[in-house]
Amino acid sequence: MVTDNPNFYITPSVVIEYLFCPRFIYYMEVLKIDQNEDRRYKVIRGREIHKQKALTNKEYKRKKLGVIKKISEEELYSRVYGISGKIDEILFFKDNTGSPLDYKFAEYKNKVFKTYKIQSILYGILIKENFKIDVKRGFIVYTRSNNKLIEIEHRQKDIDNCKKILDKINDIIILGFFPKRTSFLSKCNDCCYRNICIK
Repeated sequence: MVTDNPNFYITPSVVIEYLFCPRFIYYMEVLKIDQNEDRRYKVIRGREIHKQKALTNKEYKRKKLGVIKKISEEELYSRVYGISGKIDEILFFKDNTGSPLDYKFAEYKNKVFKTYKIQSILYGILIKENFKIDVKRGFIVYTRSNNKLIEIEHRQKDIDNCKKILDKINDIIILGFFPKRTSFLSKCNDCCYRNICIK
């Protein structure tokens, strides 16, 4: 059990902020200092893409994958791991497995970012718990690369790593633990909290 509070859920966005720098979580969730992300172009444009893709017919890609059913824009919760998330599409297959499919306002550059992979795995955990089916893979559609579809394997060691990250985030939020900053100090130059962060 990651958390004992059924009313508190960690979202994939929070996990991604933690991966950028653990102190983001302290400033956002403990001190409640807003980072004004709504002003960021990519965030705003990404949300527009998410709205637009719901109106676009991409059934041909799902048929290639052998999808027998899909659910769109489903928000799921895990009482076991204390996480929640709205999944762009949940895909169901003939072998009684499922997969998350996520749309990204990004170009595919021959690799999948760690943050995308972890988000997919978190969605997989949610699908497995809520639908009682195995999740062995996830998919990403890169909207800026002609809707290129990429498959992500969900390996057990990656799932275990995600669970460890959730534990660390809970230590920050629930216990008020002040974490070390990122070891990649170049990130500090573009950080909205750089003026108040203790070195």
